[in-house]
Order: sequence, then C-alpha cells, then structure tokens
Amino acid sequence: MNAVELAKIHSASFSYAPRPWTAEEFESLLTSSNVKLFEHAAGFAVFRFAGPEAELLTIAVDPAVRRQGIAKKLMQTGHESAKSAGVQEVFLEVSQENPHAKSLYEQFGYQVRAIRENYYFGPNGQKINGLVMGCAL
Repeated sequence: MNAVELAKIHSASFSYAPRPWTAEEFESLLTSSNVKLFEHAAGFAVFRFAGPEAELLTIAVDPAVRRQGIAKKLMQTGHESAKSAGVQEVFLEVSQENPHAKSLYEQFGYQVRAIRENYYFGPNGQKINGLVMGCAL
C-alpha cells in the first residue's frame, strides 16, 4: 500500500478527531526505521518501536468493510511483531468519543493510563479528551 492509499483510508476513517493524515505525512513517517506498517487490503496499522516500548500511531479500516475482524488482525500482527522485537509494553492515544476503538483496545488488555484533557477537536470545534492507554505484552 502506498502513501496515497494509506491517506485515502485514513481520511475515510478520521473526519475530525484526530484529523486525517496526508500522503506526505505517511511518506515521511514510513522512512523511519523504527516505524512498522502492517497492512490488509482494506486497512492498516502503524506502530513505532522504541526499545522495550511501542506506540500504536494509528490504525484505520475502510468504513465499507468494518466489523469483519480486520482491525483485530492488524492489532494481533502488530503485537506479535512487537513482542518478537523485544517490546514489553504498547501505548496509544484514542479519543474518549470513540467507543469502537476503545472496545478493540480493551480486548487486547489496554487500560487507561492517563487523560489528556481537550486533546482533540471535534465537529464545530468542540474539545474532546484523549485517553492514553497501555498494555503489557
């Protein structure tokens, strides 16, 4: 999947909080040796590995094919790769207004570690808290 395809899926998945990433942002990010892209025909996950920790930077699935286990497979693959690389703990940020994502993360053992107040901006400029979640591998 190239940067334009990644941006297209990301844009369809994130209309406001967080804002969709551009193809240029994906292109730049993916040049880093510690950033790992896990792909599916209709989605992807991007992790950054840093020693014993990793961060899920973003995960997106084409809205037309959601609820088919694609995000779960991407998370499993990312976690397996991270564990193989010696990662012990994975972190992420998610909008508190995204119950589907929070549910997915909780299935993998993620727990809220901190709240970032007014971290995201929603429709009409409303402020939305971000949750920092983490799980041990």
